[in-house]
This record gives sequence, C-alpha cells and structure tokens, in this order.
Amino acid sequence: MSVLYRCWAEVDLAALRGNLAWIRHRVGKDVRVLAVVKADAYGHGLKQIAGLLMQSGADVFGVANLSEAQSIRSVGTGWPILMLGACLPHEIEPAVRDHVRPTISSLEEAKAFARVATKLRKQVALHVKVDTGMGRLGVEQGKAVELVAAIARMKNVRCEGIYTHYSSAEDEQDFSRAQAAQFETVVRELRALNLCPPVIHANNSAALLHEPLTIHNLIRPGLLMYGIAPPGVREVAISLPHIRPTLAFKCRVSFVKEIAKGTPLSYGRAFIAPRRMRIATVTAGYGDGYLRAGSNRAEVLIRGKRCRVLGRITMDQALVDVSALKNVRSGDEVVLIGKQGRDGISATQLASWCGTVPWEVLTAITYRVPRVYLGGHAA
Repeated sequence: MSVLYRCWAEVDLAALRGNLAWIRHRVGKDVRVLAVVKADAYGHGLKQIAGLLMQSGADVFGVANLSEAQSIRSVGTGWPILMLGACLPHEIEPAVRDHVRPTISSLEEAKAFARVATKLRKQVALHVKVDTGMGRLGVEQGKAVELVAAIARMKNVRCEGIYTHYSSAEDEQDFSRAQAAQFETVVRELRALNLCPPVIHANNSAALLHEPLTIHNLIRPGLLMYGIAPPGVREVAISLPHIRPTLAFKCRVSFVKEIAKGTPLSYGRAFIAPRRMRIATVTAGYGDGYLRAGSNRAEVLIRGKRCRVLGRITMDQALVDVSALKNVRSGDEVVLIGKQGRDGISATQLASWCGTVPWEVLTAITYRVPRVYLGGHAA
C-alpha cells in the first residue's frame, strides 16, 4: 500500500470472487445468484464491488433504494436490479424509467406501477413479497394468490418473481420451517392455477447454510458472500473452508505514553488505571465506524498481540493498553478487524463486544474511511 492512511479498510477481491464461486458451486448451475449489495455493499464500496461481481458472474443485484440502483447502472448495464425495499409514491416513475424491478406487497402498489407503466409505455417486472413471519413488507399468505392473479389481468406489468424472507434461520429451526411451509403453500397454489412466476426465491445467507432444501431457482446471499457466516445458535452442518472474510479494518498508533495508577481515561473517566500502564492512542473512532459500544470491551491487534480498548471510544480516536508490548511507536499498524501475525479479530467477534451483529459492524464503517482494493481490479 503506497499511501499511508490514518484509518482505512482493505477489501480482498480475490476472497470475494472465491466466496461467490463457492456459493455457486453449492447451489448448482440451475440456480441464479442475486448479489445483495445494499448499504454500500455492506460497507465494501458499492461501485467497486458491483463491478467485480459483474465480472465474476452475479446474475442479479439486490438493493435497498433507487440511489443504489443508479450507482450500479453507472458501472454497467444489462444486469437486473431488484429493489428489496418498497417504492415510495414519488419513486415509482423513476423506478419504471430505470427498469428497476420493484418489490410489491399490495394490490394498490401493483395498480400504481401499472398506471405509470402505461403512461410511459413501458413494461414493469414486479416481484411479489409474501410475509411469512418477518413482518416488514409482504402480502399475507392467504392473499398472495389473489394478488398475483390480479397482476396477471393488468396491462404493462407482469409478475416476474415471488419471494419471502427468513427472519431467524440462523437461530430458529421450527419457525424457519414454518415460514418455508407457508411459502411452499403459496407456490403450490400458484402452480395449480398456472400463475406461478418464473423466479422463486427465499434463501438469504443463513437459509443457504441451514435450510438448503428450500432453495428454489434464485438465492440472495449477502453476509456470506462477504465471507462471514451469520452468527446464531444453530450449528452449520457443513464446513466452510473456502469462505474468507473480504474486509479488514485498520488504523494507526498516533501517540504512546506512560500513565500512573489512578489516572482517568477518556470521556466520563470511564476507565481508571489500576496500576502504572502504557497506553496508545489510535486513529479510529465512531466517526470512522468503530462503534462506541465497544468502549472498555473491544480488543485490537498491535504487533500481532491483542490489546484491550480502555475507556470510551471517541469520535476520532480510541485508547488501548499496550503495557505488555515493547517498542510500540507512532505509525504502527492497528488491526480492528482482520489478521495480524498469527491472530485475528473477526467482524463477528467485534460485534459481540459491541452487543450487536456483524451486519452493523460492517455497514457502520463511514465514507471518510478509504477502501483499499487488493487481489484484483475493482471498477
């Protein structure tokens, strides 16, 4: 790395390619892959990751909003984009103009898209979401067939896909299988009426690992594609040797000093030194996405050794205990997530210290943190 940053994230593109290849191998050639790239591709950098995934065989992209869809279009055209969130009324026309596949949960939404599509003389491919227990979006199971049948009678719109979303596949086997049964009932009823859309999907990352029998003809990997198995109480029944984390989060030591017993550290005097200590100030804080919830709990790697965070993490800096290390100096690399020497800190481990989930840890990394791409060309 020629540029010396204060705080940066390294993205391993070779690992991302390998993860996608493993997922493809697992589901087989007849199942398409929708790459979930919402939230700046889980903090990895949307345009760069979309460009790599286009080269690496992603079939569809999943986004949360139209802005993300437009970013993908600026990198390359020809890939279907499914908007996983609901369109607001003022977003319907731009979604139709940009050929974004919308998620709909009601007849009113379908009618609104049909009106705009007719006005613009365009065709819209809709995906109907079925709520089987997530509770955010989706038509209830008992009304799903009626909705798809109504769309079949409309002009300028067609139901291209039907899907659902597991709420806790990594934790709850019985509830997940009840969700799957509800969804299968809808699919079976649609097939009996010759109304089943060509694209059927349910499996997110957790369901790929824990509910492989419910894979249809499209999957939606997110966290797993970025090299992290969704944490939960259910044990993964298969080995994941080919899945590698794609992101490392790093900063530097800026200052080292000795402190006496009884010295208070950081805001609110959240840590009081129990003995004479050597502490290092490091160049990452919650303004960079290093979560404040890790105060007095998290650990970092310096010179291959674990060092505990002391006191409250502040906006731009944090304090760590380097009493056990010799010759720590300003400019030394500090690993917040990733490997150094023989040790490593995962996003899942950092999340546990912060009382949260790895999804938040990754997406919290802010735009002021440069992304450095390794292992291949990023668009």
